[in-house]
Amino acid sequence: MHAVTKDTLDIEALKDSVFIYPTDTIYGIGCDATKEDLVKRVREAKGRETKPFSVIAPSKSWIRGNCEVKNEWLDKLPGPYTLILRLRVQAVAKNVNGNLDTIGVRIPDHWFSKVVSKLGFPVVTTSANRADVPNMTKVTDVDPWLKKVVDLIIDDGPLEGSPSTIIDHTTGKVKER
Repeated sequence: MHAVTKDTLDIEALKDSVFIYPTDTIYGIGCDATKEDLVKRVREAKGRETKPFSVIAPSKSWIRGNCEVKNEWLDKLPGPYTLILRLRVQAVAKNVNGNLDTIGVRIPDHWFSKVVSKLGFPVVTTSANRADVPNMTKVTDVDPWLKKVVDLIIDDGPLEGSPSTIIDHTTGKVKER
């Protein structure tokens, strides 16, 4: 495991890795959401066997092409929101969303979204902490357990946010975290 900054990040290193990264809210842990083996490693790192993960979408067009969504919902992105949408096709590894017909999608208002766009694939996005451990807002707070399982940490300094607001497009419910 090694740490990099925005300026020293080689995005190629993210393609086959499990990594901790900054967003507009808190630090997340993720990987290429289309690769089942990498998603499995994130699940093991989090100690989260079945609960669905959300993804950072590479673009709004990716969301439109893979999910049922109205433009007014997409207008909230980029931002601190996770939209729960119905999938049109299984666009991620099955262990991302547990074979559900829905998925949570984000496009953070943060420079890391441009990295995901350049990668061209969705990235698993879940908080970089194990259950019952506080959210990570700076890399010095990384759980020692996570250090053992991630390949890369992208340090963007302290983050001031809290987890994203979840808007379930399938029911119209808003869940503040």
